[in-house]
Amino acid sequence: MALIRLWLFMLAVQLLFYVLLRVYVRSEQVERLEDRWDARHPDRAGDSAARRAFIAKAMAGFEKTLKARLTLLVFVLPTLAVLGIVYLVNWH
Repeated sequence: MALIRLWLFMLAVQLLFYVLLRVYVRSEQVERLEDRWDARHPDRAGDSAARRAFIAKAMAGFEKTLKARLTLLVFVLPTLAVLGIVYLVNWH
């Protein structure tokens, strides 16, 4: 029973960190795209419909990049670490 409670608590914390990390990574990518737009179009710097369309088009493919997928390691690595510790403490 304690292992199930630990797992649920870990899942909740991992989900929180995943959401925060995902928001951070996406905002960094949007910032880079905004800077790229401003550098390429100095006469049209600032918020515009063309800039928003450029960012939306570039962000559509971002979900498939390695950087976006690596955020899923927030779930995998702590779980493996806890399972390894439980194994070493109890059966070794």
